[in-house]
Amino acid sequence: MHFVLLTCIGLLVGTIVILFGGGGGAIYLGILTGGFGIPAAAAAATSLITSLSSLMIGAWRYHQQGQIQTRIGTQMLIPAIPAVIIGVMLSKFIPTPVYSWLIAIVLVALGVGMLSQKSKQKGPNTTDPHVRVKAGAYGIIAGLMVGVAGMSGGGIILGGLFLLGLSGFDATATSAYVLVFMNIVGSLFHIGSGQVAWSVGLPLMIGAMLGALIAPQLALRLRNTKVAVYMKPVMAVLLIILGIKSVF
Repeated sequence: MHFVLLTCIGLLVGTIVILFGGGGGAIYLGILTGGFGIPAAAAAATSLITSLSSLMIGAWRYHQQGQIQTRIGTQMLIPAIPAVIIGVMLSKFIPTPVYSWLIAIVLVALGVGMLSQKSKQKGPNTTDPHVRVKAGAYGIIAGLMVGVAGMSGGGIILGGLFLLGLSGFDATATSAYVLVFMNIVGSLFHIGSGQVAWSVGLPLMIGAMLGALIAPQLALRLRNTKVAVYMKPVMAVLLIILGIKSVF
C-alpha cells in the first residue's frame, strides 16, 4: 500500500510538473522531509534523482514533438552548469534564512515581471546580445538554486523563458530540456553528499516517469486551448506565492 501510494503521488506530481515546465524538486523535497522525515541531505539527493528521471523522459518526448526551442535553452544552459557547481561549493556557507530571502526576492520579481509584461510579443531574438545576457543570468540563478538547495530550478527557468518571449508549451518544453542537464550535474554532487532514500524515492520515481510520458501528450492536446493562454499569468501568480511562502 505504501509503495502504491507513493507511485500515485509520483504520477500526479510528475504529470503536472512536466506539463507546466518544472522539475518538481521542491515538491519532492517537501514530501520527503515533511511527509517522511528524510534528513535534508538524503532528501536533496533523492528529490534530484526523482526529478531527473522524469525530466529526461519528458524532454525526450518534447524533442520528438519538435516543441523545444534549443537555441535559447542552450543560452541558458551553458552558464547554468558552472553555476550548479559553484552553488554546491557555496551551500555549506550560506545560512538558510539568507538563501530563503534571496530566492523569495527572485521568484516574486519574476512573477511580477510576467504579470506586467505585454501579452502579445514575438519570440526571443537569440542573436541579440541583450537576450543572450538575460538568458545567461536566468541560467546562473537557477543553477545556484540547484547547487545550493538540491531543487530543480524550474521556477526560475520557466519564468525566465516567459520573460524572454516564449509562450505556452514552447516554454515548458524548453524548460524541461534545460533542467535535464542542470539536474544531472546537481545529482552527481548531491548524491555524493547524501545517500538516496530508495525505499521512498523508487516508487516516487516510477510514478514520476509514467507522468512524464503522459504530460507531453496532454501538452499537444492543450496547445491550442485556453489553457495555453492562461498558463503565463497562472505561473506568475504561483511564483509570487512560492516566493512569499519561502520566507513566511
